[in-house]
Amino acid sequence: MKSVKVKDYMNTNLVTFSPETELFKAIDILLKRHISGAPVLDKEGNIIGMLGEWDCLKRILRGSYYEEVGGQVRDYMSDGEDIHRISPNDDIIDVADSMTQQGWRRSMLVIDKGKLVGILSCPDILKVIYDFDTGNL
Repeated sequence: MKSVKVKDYMNTNLVTFSPETELFKAIDILLKRHISGAPVLDKEGNIIGMLGEWDCLKRILRGSYYEEVGGQVRDYMSDGEDIHRISPNDDIIDVADSMTQQGWRRSMLVIDKGKLVGILSCPDILKVIYDFDTGNL
């Protein structure tokens, strides 16, 4: 398979949240945009976390048990090792191999010169394979 770079298939129409975004507003955006998660950025544009549908569901279920549902994204986001960063120039097949080997299930953040420039998800990678198989690549 020919070498394909992340930048050729990454999504650049990004949805991001601030830590102060209300949880149910964030959920509304995730549902309307049909995405499973989005990065959380501070005021300077630095990545401080990810908010995914799984984070929301786990916390809402736990909160409903204690009748404490709601809050801000900062209270629900994942950070640290759950955030996978890649370069726009990485080979997409190498990235896919790392995903499967490491068991990563979240989208990967594409970082260039320290800034978020895109997101690469499993469907994006499947599109590469589909395009190759159908001769569109």
